[in-house]
Amino acid sequence: MIRRWNPPSVAAPAGQYSHLAAVPAGHELVFVSGQLGLLPDGALAGPDAESQTRQALANIRELLAAAGGGPEHIVKFLSLIAGVENLAGSRAARSEVFAEWYPDGEFPAHSLMVVTQLAAPQFAVEIEAVAAIPTDR
Repeated sequence: MIRRWNPPSVAAPAGQYSHLAAVPAGHELVFVSGQLGLLPDGALAGPDAESQTRQALANIRELLAAAGGGPEHIVKFLSLIAGVENLAGSRAARSEVFAEWYPDGEFPAHSLMVVTQLAAPQFAVEIEAVAAIPTDR
């Protein structure tokens, strides 16, 4: 089982993440490329960060399923948000999805960066993940 924790010797996390995550033996690391809010047909899920975040996380869930895992195997996220105006929408969607994925509040490590722009101006969010999937599946 992936171990996630927050030592008392540093300030508590400022959001939905754990300071540390450790991968036990018997797991394969799977790196998920940055996912955009694109539907399976390639159309944008919506013009806003909330719908794009929700879809990017759904894409990550689908990719992990294809690799034999799920959200519970995620060790680390990296979120790239295009502009501070997109933070609130992205956080709202992430909170909604994380409530389903991590009901115990044991969140993966997570870094978030606000950038000027992503690969194209219509993209508000890009999220990548690292997962540790048991090899005995």
